[in-house]
Amino acid sequence: MHLLQDETTTGPERRAALARLTDHWLAGLFERAAAQSGVTGAALVAVGGYGRGELSPRSDLDLLLLHDGKASPQEVAALADHLWYPLWDLGLDLDHSVRTLAEARRTARDDLKAQLGLLDARHLAGSPDLTTALRTASFADWREAAPKRLPELHALCLDRADRQGELQYLLEPDLKEARGGLRDVTALRAVAASWLADAPRAGLEAARGCLLDVRDALHLVTGRATDRLALQEQDQVAAALGLLDADTLLRQVYESARTISYAGDVTWREVGRVLRARSVRPSLRGLMSGRSGRTAGKGERSPLAEGVVEHDGEVVLARTARPERDAVLPLRAAAAAAQAGLSLSPHAVRRLAAAARPLPVPWPAEAREELLTLLGAGAHTVPVWEALEAEGIITRLLPDWERVRCRPQRNAVHRWTVDRHLVETAVRASALTRRVHRPDLLLMAALLHDIGKGWPGDHSVSGETIARDVAARLGFDAKDTDVIATLVRHHLLLIETATRRDLDDPATVAAVAQVVRSAGTLELLHALTEADALATGPAAWSRWREGLVADLVRRVGGLLAGEPDATTPTPWEPTAEQERLAIEAWRTGEPVLALHTRVEPPPMEAPEPPPSGAAPRSAGGDAPTRTPGPAGRPDPVEHPEPAGPQESGGSQEPVGVELLIAVPDRPGILPATAGVLAVHRLTVRAADLRVMPLPDELSGAAEQGRDGRAAPRAEAEPRPVTGTGSAAARRPMLLLSWRVAAEYGSLPQAVRLRADLVRALDGTLDIPARLAERERAYARRSRRLQAPPPRVTVAPGGSRSATVIEVRAQDAQGLLYRIGRALEDAGVTVRSAHVSTLGANAVDAFYVTDPDGSPLPPDTATEVAQAVERALK
Repeated sequence: MHLLQDETTTGPERRAALARLTDHWLAGLFERAAAQSGVTGAALVAVGGYGRGELSPRSDLDLLLLHDGKASPQEVAALADHLWYPLWDLGLDLDHSVRTLAEARRTARDDLKAQLGLLDARHLAGSPDLTTALRTASFADWREAAPKRLPELHALCLDRADRQGELQYLLEPDLKEARGGLRDVTALRAVAASWLADAPRAGLEAARGCLLDVRDALHLVTGRATDRLALQEQDQVAAALGLLDADTLLRQVYESARTISYAGDVTWREVGRVLRARSVRPSLRGLMSGRSGRTAGKGERSPLAEGVVEHDGEVVLARTARPERDAVLPLRAAAAAAQAGLSLSPHAVRRLAAAARPLPVPWPAEAREELLTLLGAGAHTVPVWEALEAEGIITRLLPDWERVRCRPQRNAVHRWTVDRHLVETAVRASALTRRVHRPDLLLMAALLHDIGKGWPGDHSVSGETIARDVAARLGFDAKDTDVIATLVRHHLLLIETATRRDLDDPATVAAVAQVVRSAGTLELLHALTEADALATGPAAWSRWREGLVADLVRRVGGLLAGEPDATTPTPWEPTAEQERLAIEAWRTGEPVLALHTRVEPPPMEAPEPPPSGAAPRSAGGDAPTRTPGPAGRPDPVEHPEPAGPQESGGSQEPVGVELLIAVPDRPGILPATAGVLAVHRLTVRAADLRVMPLPDELSGAAEQGRDGRAAPRAEAEPRPVTGTGSAAARRPMLLLSWRVAAEYGSLPQAVRLRADLVRALDGTLDIPARLAERERAYARRSRRLQAPPPRVTVAPGGSRSATVIEVRAQDAQGLLYRIGRALEDAGVTVRSAHVSTLGANAVDAFYVTDPDGSPLPPDTATEVAQAVERALK
């Protein structure tokens, strides 16, 4: 009792002292009992938690009376009675058994829990040889049976997690039984004892010690042997541990549980890999791999992204990866893992945490896009995010994350901590990206909407300031930063207004309209409201709430639509270089290509935007490419060297390559070009297609022999593409401006791109077959991401002179080719196209007309949209 009241002895020191006192007392008790019973061949063994030499104030005693079988049953029973009754008389909780060595081994073979207890066997009194024999046999039996028992142990852990929940998210957690609790640490010790795998050691012992300390304090506060940290006792437990308050206590508990849960995930994944490898005979593995010697059985390494490969079911760094030189590599690896539905190798994450250099501020566009790709991967985002958090990479990338990490939410509606809720909201938002014109802004607002909960005061007000700072740090432009900040500041506006105000009162609708100010922001706020509610818990979203919010959004949207348009679109005009390329293509009658290293330009507006934002902008806030790089005339078939830091604008970094293509208008240009890029593994980050009719002066020169003298500028307002009916000399030029990047490896040479484009146009390059072959190879090495289905719609009133077809889909190889092919098959003419990749989402707008250059009739437009959607499924 003195030891329990001594405030100077706490934690591991007190548990060890309790165990030593109990050991001494039990040893004396055993000696007297042995003398009274006359039994000599016996030993008293501590197992389980007591066997590990740690006792909490109210812990039970796990004891095994081990004997050699030479004494009579009556003598052994007398020995047991002399041992157990004094313990019962003192009111101690006792888990006891009496067995020979053979009986103990037989029981362990039939009872997994008994076998686990023997792995912690520790000698207390009697014959040490018996205890040594027991330990030796127990470990040998465990290692021999491990391939069979480990899956059984894993199943027990999963079943316990289903029943008890996850410790790191529970307001009244069971410190022992919940996932991430003390039972899981015991299971990890058993895995290590099997010699098949081992848990990550970093922080694991400290996490276990923290949970034990909390349980000690809980026992002392309640006076009971309990493992459940009830709400009414948390303040007292926090005070007993010298902590500020119950929230601080829960945060420490959650952090420890998260460490244990992550160690368990990594360990069980490794166990599965080892057992699968053992199930294949070494000789068969050699035959399957087609290798011999040292390389046999090493496994194939499939590239996923630059510096990132898949190996044996995990994402690892390529042998050539240099994280100390590549600041974007952690995000690129994480995005690749999430998109492929694979786990990040713990070794790779540790290496990235130790070696990767900090990102510049503001972030380069690639880093921003990789973060958006990670957030847009749906449920696969969560384990990858947890792997980055386990090594501190998230707080290094987003310093404000530290204040919400493992922060509890004392609200029965919330099922997650603040940080997990933010990630879950992004997961939910990823399923709603087809509903919005800017999925990148939706995903960022989802990740940041509750970031202010780490600060005092109204979290929406604090969050707006933090979100504005984070968005600017990530490189979003001022306009996009304002939208993100507005979404964070008002992320509760719709749900609170819809459920607390009279929607029939015009003032209610007007107040919301005054805050959101635009249809685009309203669209984003609607999706964010739903994602936030779904990520909160079942009680936060219902058909009733959904209907109220939808009704409010409809009313506010109608009010906003009635306001006059305050901006007039600026007509597009080609640059001098674009004109030169068009003239050269007109002279030769063949495609002309130019490649330039590109840095981020300032945002630019697209002409005639539809209400939801035709010509959507890229994840970095920049518009689809409108202008090339250097103004000087490039060689149409040579790829210039990338510009150095001074050439590319000081601290700005290249974000891809600008590919300009000028080609005489003809059917099939868009799908052919998109197909060639896909065949060469080029990711299209942004694209723009425009028609450049040649002026009458140049057309007249063509009729006189195409002398190509001084060419006036092309018309600012392009005429619809007819594709037929004009003389070849008067045929307008198509100008395609692409921002592309290699999936991995180096960029292809421009001469190869041009040659394949010519072949695609004349029909000698079978693009569908090439893409199908690549798709089969990709499917073999990675799981398919469960992405939301594509959505193709007609933007009402999107343009006065064309019909706007909007496509929102998961970015994938050959996506733009399939869209172009479907539009071509529908018999429509693509007057202009504005393509943008926002993280993992493609958001494309196609301005199409009928062959006569007129907008499509409504019924026809709907049929075209449906045909494109079918082609993407």
